[in-house]
Amino acid sequence: MKIDHVAIWCNNLETMRAYYTRHFGCKCNTKYANKEKGFESYFLTFGENGCRIELMHRTDLTAHHNECGEYIGMAHLCFDVGGKKEVDQLTEQLRSEGYTIAGNARTTGDGYYEAVVLDPEGNRVELSGGETK
Repeated sequence: MKIDHVAIWCNNLETMRAYYTRHFGCKCNTKYANKEKGFESYFLTFGENGCRIELMHRTDLTAHHNECGEYIGMAHLCFDVGGKKEVDQLTEQLRSEGYTIAGNARTTGDGYYEAVVLDPEGNRVELSGGETK
């Protein structure tokens, strides 16, 4: 058994697709659209037969975030980007492109090296270099 995919509701489907395909090397399928329901989506696939993210948009949905950008539902996505060097490089690349760094790179209490960035719609994305113990 494995997780097939995680789904994220988006305000701007094309911006989110571009962000994840550019920075995390996933492949994107052709957009699915159901005009009657006002629904569109993309599936992003990580690696061969890997986990997928479904980016979804519906014209009748609105955001329900609190003042801290947190909400009941998905807390964050985490990408293992290789090691400390890769975490630092990708964090600085995203910072230089104007993305919000919500947590600078550090070793966590449970021994992982990670940084936290916000994607174009404010979802928390952890960049992990794996365990440092």
